[in-house]
Amino acid sequence: MAKKSQPSPADASATPPSGATDREKIIAAFLDLVAEGSFVRVDFSAISERAGVPLDRCRAEFNSPMSVLSGFVKDIDRRVLAGIDVDMAEEPPRERLFDILMRRLEIMAPHREAMRSLLRTARSNPPLAIALNGLAVRSQAWMLTAAGISTAGLRGAVRAQGLTGLYAEVLKTWVDDDDPGLARTLAILDRQLARGERWTKRLDQVARCLPNPSKFGRWRARDRRRDDRDEQVAV
Repeated sequence: MAKKSQPSPADASATPPSGATDREKIIAAFLDLVAEGSFVRVDFSAISERAGVPLDRCRAEFNSPMSVLSGFVKDIDRRVLAGIDVDMAEEPPRERLFDILMRRLEIMAPHREAMRSLLRTARSNPPLAIALNGLAVRSQAWMLTAAGISTAGLRGAVRAQGLTGLYAEVLKTWVDDDDPGLARTLAILDRQLARGERWTKRLDQVARCLPNPSKFGRWRARDRRRDDRDEQVAV
């Protein structure tokens, strides 16, 4: 069995490094403001002041607070994908996915308070919950791809949505897991991936029982030709 990556302790803030770009400053300020309050109360006036970035530069980088969040998620995705462990290449897909998702949590560690705030707000704000789900599905599709699991077609879309739901359960534990080794988080991630694996096998069994879409198309075309002939005879 592959070794499970061990998370490092979280940093205390999202403060960008010296020499950070305007984009990095804006994202860091946004995350700090979300951590301190609520996503729905964060606007560009507060972001601009906290980041020390003029409003015109904020507008040049982002369209809305949600686009800042989307940019943050994209940055996390890129860092996870850039750090994939090549030694995991021969491991089963579930082990590769476990390693990738734990790396994601490691990278997100400095932003745990912001994540806790987002989850709390989303519970009472359905539009935000829907928007977060959209971001998460795109993100998890990349994680599946990195693990060597296909995301093509309808089946791939269902896999991405399924993993999003499983990972959301992991996040609920992670945001309150004070153990430096994240024992509870490791355990629930392992359980959720096992559950997802069983669910995927059932999905594949159902898919094999369904008619081939191309055959269905040929049946429809044949029926249309038969209907056309019947109409000609009737005339």
